[in-house]
Amino acid sequence: MELFSLLLSLILFISFILFFFSIAFKTKPTNEKLKLPPGSTGWPIIGETFEYISMARKNCIEKFISERQKKYQSKIFKTSYVGQTMVFMCTPEGNKFLFSNDNKLVKPWYPKTFDKIFGQSDNKLSESPEEITSIRKTVATFFSQPEALRKNLGIIEAIAKEHLQKFWDGKQEVVAHPLLKNFTFTLSCRLMLNVQDSGTIEELEKLFSCIMSGMISLPVNFPGTKFNQAVRASKEIRKKFEVMIRRRKMEIMENVSGSEDSSKDFLTLLIVQKLKDNEEVIESEVAVLILGNIVAAYDNSSTTLASILKYLAELPEFYEEVYREQMEVANSKGTEESLSLEDVKKMIYSWNVASEALRLQPTIASPFREAITDFNFDGYLIPKGWKLHRAVHATHKNSEYFPEPDKFDPSRFEGNKIIPYSYVPFGGGTHVCPGREYARLQILVFMHHLVKRFRWEKVFPDEQMIRDPILVPAKRLPIRLYPRQS
Repeated sequence: MELFSLLLSLILFISFILFFFSIAFKTKPTNEKLKLPPGSTGWPIIGETFEYISMARKNCIEKFISERQKKYQSKIFKTSYVGQTMVFMCTPEGNKFLFSNDNKLVKPWYPKTFDKIFGQSDNKLSESPEEITSIRKTVATFFSQPEALRKNLGIIEAIAKEHLQKFWDGKQEVVAHPLLKNFTFTLSCRLMLNVQDSGTIEELEKLFSCIMSGMISLPVNFPGTKFNQAVRASKEIRKKFEVMIRRRKMEIMENVSGSEDSSKDFLTLLIVQKLKDNEEVIESEVAVLILGNIVAAYDNSSTTLASILKYLAELPEFYEEVYREQMEVANSKGTEESLSLEDVKKMIYSWNVASEALRLQPTIASPFREAITDFNFDGYLIPKGWKLHRAVHATHKNSEYFPEPDKFDPSRFEGNKIIPYSYVPFGGGTHVCPGREYARLQILVFMHHLVKRFRWEKVFPDEQMIRDPILVPAKRLPIRLYPRQS
């Protein structure tokens, strides 16, 4: 009996040893061999959010990034930001990877505050690749196709001239940034919704200002907070949009002759396209879509124009080159002759100036993505559910890709000097922003008519761009105007 017990114990012991070694030396799945990206998640819940915001307010997000790259000796790192474990992608290769794998390995992700403000918790738009592709195609049709660009160019120029005549001509001094926002918002209302009444535009712009102020604020939904004001403003503006959408849908459906001009504004094109595809036009969903497109067009272009005005005031040698180029275009035309797409194509130097302003002052810190599955990037495991951030400052302000990165130098964009995917203010690859050409027209047409009329200087010579929380001039960019002699 004792011998049997001894043999049994020996067998169990040997079995345990064999099992242990089989586990220890077993070939593990590929992902288990990979290590997680280096980094720290900082304090519980808040992570490193406050450190990031602190750097953002000083408009030096690149320092937040470079300090961690240096500390961890890695081109990507993990942190905890806005309550999420997040991987910062800091290279052109990382940018390309995210562009190439949208809706394959990653999908768009926004903080919950965005859902609350934009109403998507109640009116969730489809996030299927097919829906996203369809929306991008509609946006591209209206804002990027040559025929649409020609039509939009005429509207952009008319509104730019009217705006300058109303708010700039005859003034010795203006506060530029609010006026630039008014210009781009007026344009968005006209092209998106065919709204032309100045009173309605003014009312809508006030609501949009509340939305933009609260969009990246602390998510404290108490009366009086920026977040609460943004939520309330968004609800109000979506109700107004729903009324417009319902009215427009009825007009289109009653137009039995089929002669409705679907190119007159983006809303009409969107509704006509949905009806052709036998899709239901749900007013609340279309309102969210229109809201998102106007937010994107409204703030980005106006802030880019503010950056351009800032640099041209500080660096008169670049202003003179822009003026020379724009006068060559102007002198090639009749006195009252409108700009053409061919004229805009000649504004090469002016667009290089705008591109350099966008490199130094990207309007947004870039969108977020969420891993839909575990995957390997650059030897690191990115687990499903982790968030990823395409850190545009990491390449725009990196001397490896842009020598003397803090220097304003439009010549960087001459020829083919730019390393692919290092300059990504409009995205890249198949995911380049479908409104890129529209933004280009807005910026160049406004620059053309502004430099023809004025040179200018900053009232506060040391005024800089800051992020509070979005990119803005610290003091709203007041400038003194010096009219050009006709």
